[in-house]
Amino acid sequence: MDVKDTSAIVTGGASGLGAATSRHLADNGAHVTIVDRQEELGEQLAAELGRGAKFVAADVTSEAEVTEAIAIAAADAPLRVVVNCAGIGSAARTVGRDGSPAPLDGFRKVIDVNLVGTFNVTSRAASIMSTIDPLAHGERGVIVATASVAAFDGQIGQAAYSASKGGIVGMTLPIARDLSNVGIRMVTIAPGIIGKDPDTGDESGLLAQLPDDVRESLAAGVPFPKRIGRPSEYASLVLEIVRNGYLNGEVIRLDGALRMAPR
Repeated sequence: MDVKDTSAIVTGGASGLGAATSRHLADNGAHVTIVDRQEELGEQLAAELGRGAKFVAADVTSEAEVTEAIAIAAADAPLRVVVNCAGIGSAARTVGRDGSPAPLDGFRKVIDVNLVGTFNVTSRAASIMSTIDPLAHGERGVIVATASVAAFDGQIGQAAYSASKGGIVGMTLPIARDLSNVGIRMVTIAPGIIGKDPDTGDESGLLAQLPDDVRESLAAGVPFPKRIGRPSEYASLVLEIVRNGYLNGEVIRLDGALRMAPR
């Protein structure tokens, strides 16, 4: 599917993987709607992208806010591309060093934003997509979700994050099957360690606070290429998923063959 002159939504689109994806889609002619809670960054990026790009402040866990954001995006052109990049991380052992149990509120919040938020956006966007005219071979659109290698190789302290990303992996095929009758594809990307892009400056929020020596240590653990991944590489894969109509119901690892150690 060609993204030119279509409407595309990118959640978490104001920074990191989302910002890189917003750039790629806009550069290829899409009308991009950036959905995020970071208003200043979102407005700046929309102005930078031009080409009818806009920013909508919304919480992906809110049914009303997501519904409004989708309606705004669909008003410009047929909504055919949705990329779920919004997410948060946390670190908490199931039982702390002092013997205390992990706070349940923290676990719930990560699940709510990463997993429930992805489903909320996916379901509501697909509802609108299902009403538009199909393209060749009956395709109406494609939805991309973002999991993580932590879905498979969760480290110590990552129970909540791994569970949220594992949930995204687990619902990818059922959603693809659910939406097959209306010509909408569902594909998930599971990135490995993604850092700062040397060309655009886009940076994954999860690594932004780490010192240089820690980043170098992480990069050394990647088999090949022996470096941290770049947001532009994620964005490039998103565009290939959109263009390749036979990719559906699949989870694609983007990790340089990395398999995470326990810590």
